[in-house]
This record gives sequence, C-alpha cells and structure tokens, in this order.
Amino acid sequence: MEHNKLCQFVDSIWNDSILPKLVDYIRIPNKSPLFDPNWQEQGYMDEAVALAEQWCRDQRIPASQLEVVRLPGRTPVLFLEIPGTAPGNVLLYGHLDKQPEMSGWRDGLGPWQPVIEGDRLYGRGGADDGYAVFASVAAILALRDQGVPYPHSVVLIECCEESGSFDLPDYMDLLSDRIGQPDLVVCLDSGCGNYDQLWCTTSLRGLISGNLTVEVLTEGVHSGDASGIVPSSFRIARQLLSRLENELTGELISPDFHVEIPAERIEQARRAAEILQEGVYTKFPFAPGAHPVSDDRTQLVLNRTWRPALEVTGASGIPPSENAGNVLRPFTTLKLSLRLPPTANAQAGLERLKSLLEADPPYGVCVRLEAEQSASGWNAPPLSQRLRDSIDAASTLYFGEPAMYMGEGGSIPFMGMLGQQFPDAQFLITGVLGPHANAHGPNEFLHIPTAKRLTCCIAQLIAAA
Repeated sequence: MEHNKLCQFVDSIWNDSILPKLVDYIRIPNKSPLFDPNWQEQGYMDEAVALAEQWCRDQRIPASQLEVVRLPGRTPVLFLEIPGTAPGNVLLYGHLDKQPEMSGWRDGLGPWQPVIEGDRLYGRGGADDGYAVFASVAAILALRDQGVPYPHSVVLIECCEESGSFDLPDYMDLLSDRIGQPDLVVCLDSGCGNYDQLWCTTSLRGLISGNLTVEVLTEGVHSGDASGIVPSSFRIARQLLSRLENELTGELISPDFHVEIPAERIEQARRAAEILQEGVYTKFPFAPGAHPVSDDRTQLVLNRTWRPALEVTGASGIPPSENAGNVLRPFTTLKLSLRLPPTANAQAGLERLKSLLEADPPYGVCVRLEAEQSASGWNAPPLSQRLRDSIDAASTLYFGEPAMYMGEGGSIPFMGMLGQQFPDAQFLITGVLGPHANAHGPNEFLHIPTAKRLTCCIAQLIAAA
C-alpha cells in the first residue's frame, strides 16, 4: 500500500464528496424516536437515510448489495454488503439518528445549521456520528483505489442508537445470516482523548434513564397559604435523591451500583491521565471559578468510565423563572440519567433504583419512577497482539503518535449486544469526539483532520484484518 496515495485519496473524497453530504445531513432534524415520537410522520429519518443511501449508491462498488431494511413500526437500517477480495469478515457500525437541539448554541451556530470554521464542521450529528457511514465506505474505496485486498465487509447503520438501540435486536436476528461471524467489529461512534493519536475505547458505561415524579396536590395553590402545611414536592424529590447519591461528593451510596475495576483498566486510566494531563478536565467549559471534583487526574478518568454517576437532565412541573408565581406546585418531575459501570447489570440496577426511590414515600405522597431506557455497558475483550500491533502502526503512520486506550463514559448499547452475539470477534471502538466537540450539547462539531486520519487508519486496519 502506498500510504501517501491513500492519504491523498481520503483527503480528496472527504473534501469533494463527504463534507458536502455531511453539511446536508446536519440540516435534517432527524431526532431519535425517544425525542420525536412522531418520527414516522415527520419524515426526517427517511430523508437522512435516503441521503446516505444515495451517496453509497453513487460510489458504485462492484457486486455490493445495498438495502434499506424496514420492519413494521421499527426505525430503518441501512445495510451495505461488500464482497471481499481476501479472507475474513468485518462489520462496520454507525447511526444516523440524533440527539435533540439543546439550548446554548453560540451566535451563528445551531443544531440544524451546518457551519465550517477552519478545521471544524459545526452542527448536530456530524460527529455523533453521521460521518460513520461515509468514513467506512471511503476506507474501502481507498483500498480499492490501490487494488489492496480486503475482507468481506458489512456496513450496518441504524437509526435508534440515541434511544438505546431498542429496534436493533430484531434487525440483528433478521440479518444474521448475511452478517455472518465477524472477525473484526469497527464502531465509529466513540470519543478520543485528543486529536493527536488514534484512541481505542476499552469500555462503555451502561445507562438507566427515567422520570421521577413526586405528586403532592391535584392543583397548585397559593404558597403563602399552603407552605408549612403542604410538603414541597421539590424538597421531597431532593430527599429521595439523597437516598441514592451523596450530594456532597456525587458518590452513589448503594454498593449495588458499583463494581470492582479491573487492574488493566486502572493502568490504562493512569496512562491516559499521564498523556492528557490537565486536558482530562480542561476540555469542559467550566464557568469562572468552577473546578473538577478531584485533583487526581487518574481518578477523574475512572470516575467517567468505571464509576456510577447521576445527573438530572430535565424537569417538568417547574415553570420558567419569569412565569413563576407564588404557587406551591402540585408536582415535580425530574428526568434522571444514571450511568452505570461497564460490567454492571442494567436491569438489576433499574429494579434497585425503583425500589430505592419509591419505597416508604415521605408524607405518604405519590412517588413513581417511570423508566425510559435501560442498557448494560460493555467491557472489551482482550485485543490480539496482531490487532494491537496493527492499531499502533496505523496510529503512528497517520497521526504520528502511537495509539492510546481508555474507557468512555457514554453508552453504545449495540456493543453489548455484539459482545454477546460474537464472543470470538475483535473490537475496535473509536471516534472523533475529542476535546470541546460536545456531543449532545450546544456547539457540537466534527474535527475534520481527525476524521480524515481516522478514515486512513480504518482502511489500514481493514486491510490487515
């Protein structure tokens, strides 16, 4: 393989073909079904899938089979099968559904408003991870350009990942014969600690999300009349959360939500903290005067990858400040997002969480936890020495630095499914969500040079599979 020629091919296809399509893709408000229950009527998902489908068809890969698979009532799947010119079987994965808008985008930017500034493409979903289908196909095209042999390759792109991939198991059953038994699974939906080397994700946390509602009245009443007699729903919600979390440290109290961290993962966290230094936390937009929960960078890495953590991501029953009268509100609903360690069982965690919050409600008020999604995490199987050597070689060749290994704090439910379905497969989980890329939040961006280098690395690794 001529590596300079491969870089030139990848640079060209990104500039001339992929970036214009990603610009069009960002404009489509293709929110995941959890955030848009009317996704079928809206048609945005079909629009996003059609855009990716047409681009893949335009590449005219001989003997390839491309299909949009649709099961009744399910989000669609884009399935591309490319016959190999060498032994082996590779599965490449990504998704096209997006997180909701989120407020706080700076002037000139917006979730559905693609903007290229220097090396960055701003907009929702470009890096998380609409680019995956284009990068996967481009990697194979780069090999074909030089006549480099590559294995049988399947590109599987779903539209339900941001909702927990609840539609995907049915498609995996339906397509299992065509997928076969992968030797290598490549997922491009993860993050990177910096933009200077290839980062391999070694673990992903699980997730429980749901709505905790505390109801004290059937309607709001004058706060001067009721306060001191009627308990505050917000105070009770605070009290219930204290059963779960130490509000002074953020530590989850119950041992049921914790696991023993493997020694190898602790060592990888230490090495990552050593490389990243203050970048472990300076990538976050702290308000003036705010600082992280610890000065120990290794512990910060472990906190976001192997320890449980709670966040309240939304609320209902609380009016905006400008419309808040002197009313004792009838209820408070808090949307909870509980990240679980990679090896924790999400279903058991959900049952424990529900019993912890609903049992013995203060003042006899109505307390209920309505679960939205529950997904266990994933801990990568050991890499073969051959794949580890190939990863380091690819990172050194295209980034100029050896690869790094670190867990991620987010969740990709598909990885847990694949780990169970293909226990003998090797996994490469990586991505372009580096410092300040801010997936799910405002000002999300794709770092274009990293996406190009990563495409080159994927081509190199497919050829070596």
